[in-house]
Amino acid sequence: MRLHEYQAKQLFAKYGIPVPKGRIAGTSSEVRQVSEELGGSVVVKSQVLVGGRGKAGGIRLAKSSEEAEDLATQILGMEIKGIPVRRVLVEEAVSISQEIYLGITNDRVSQMPVLIASPEGGMNIEEIARRTPEKIARCQIDPLLGLKDYQLRDIALSIDLKRQHMKTFMEIARSLWKVYVDCDATLTEVNPMVITAEGRLYCLDAKIVLDDNALFRHPDLADLRDTDGEDFAEVTARKYGVTYIKMDGDIGCLVNGAGLAMATMDILKLQGGEAANFLDIGGGASAEKVSAATRLILSDPKVKAILVNVFGGITRCDEVARGVLEAISGKETTPPLVVRFLGTNEVQGYKILSGTQIRPARTLLEAAELAVSLAKGGVQ
Repeated sequence: MRLHEYQAKQLFAKYGIPVPKGRIAGTSSEVRQVSEELGGSVVVKSQVLVGGRGKAGGIRLAKSSEEAEDLATQILGMEIKGIPVRRVLVEEAVSISQEIYLGITNDRVSQMPVLIASPEGGMNIEEIARRTPEKIARCQIDPLLGLKDYQLRDIALSIDLKRQHMKTFMEIARSLWKVYVDCDATLTEVNPMVITAEGRLYCLDAKIVLDDNALFRHPDLADLRDTDGEDFAEVTARKYGVTYIKMDGDIGCLVNGAGLAMATMDILKLQGGEAANFLDIGGGASAEKVSAATRLILSDPKVKAILVNVFGGITRCDEVARGVLEAISGKETTPPLVVRFLGTNEVQGYKILSGTQIRPARTLLEAAELAVSLAKGGVQ
């Protein structure tokens, strides 16, 4: 889950990380009022959860309250990568002497968090790594020991930070680490952190990505979610407690259990097919949840066949059968469906589906072969 810039900055400020003075606004008149409070010279920044806001004209500098109001009129309501701008962050303008990149994220190779810094801020860290990899400094953080001062001094020296800024830089980095840990984040990033002409350090931009699996510990943060930029199917899946990830294939998969779902995708590929999604309905799924999951798959126009693969334990096969039937009832046409049940109430499940056009299969291999054939326009 990603936070908006203004939300991330509010969180940073609570941890003592210096951010420019500013306020969120939803109308051009509000922008003018905030601009007047901040002295007239402000930056008007669109708040959408996509990159490239500046290039799209979503971040503009205003030298007066009147100009800020005019720019807000242009920005509010515009679309950036298909997402409408509903709010803007109005911040005091600061004079920039130097830009720095600073971030903490997960390093999957070392299986530890990693702190990354660069003297070239204001651009994607991926671009810096490609163009000038020698300008990236990093250190792994042992989660049992935390971020140590010697590591921060090494990082500061590696990016040629002047001695007078080192203390503030280290304080910001320590606070960034605290946000990362306290909020169960997968990314806390400042890009750019700027040194002003007066020698002060500010976090001009802020980015926080939270671990969805830990949101149950942070209901206050979960309430900040903005679904405007999220895939409709994934939003719906989250509503029903279903794990759904869209993929590039044309065979929809409805499975209970992550391991079985991955095995199902693997065997489809082995048979020459490609899964259209990863979908795990979890254990003990009700007919309502199964129906919602099936409708998610049906909403994908690329799906040419659907494979339901359920190993009944806590999940009952008859409940799954009822949910699938509920989802397709009343629809004139649906992609061909293949169902393989094994376990709790499998006989009842197959019986519920008897007399329909849904094709039963007794083994996963048989089900996969049939689904691939149907997706390719084979057996009808």
